[in-house]
Amino acid sequence: MGATIITTEDLREFKKELLNDIKQLLNNQTGQHPKKWLKSPEVRELLGISPGTLQNLRINGTLPYTKVGGVLYYEHKEIQELLESNRVHNKF
Repeated sequence: MGATIITTEDLREFKKELLNDIKQLLNNQTGQHPKKWLKSPEVRELLGISPGTLQNLRINGTLPYTKVGGVLYYEHKEIQELLESNRVHNKF
């Protein structure tokens, strides 16, 4: 059997695929999918932030929201996208 060279990019791709598979398994196992729309208290708890920080995220346009009556709603998918887009990758 010949030697195979594995690059760091190969390992990163494997990691992404593995994490996606694990997420899929966990979702199927619990049968629960995240709610599409979250209210402010749920978002604050999810992100571990204060009401003022959430307000700042709304004001500066970092986190989009929808207002119905007096209630603010945030799309779960947009919160995930915000977290992914601000991910910091440390290079060793």
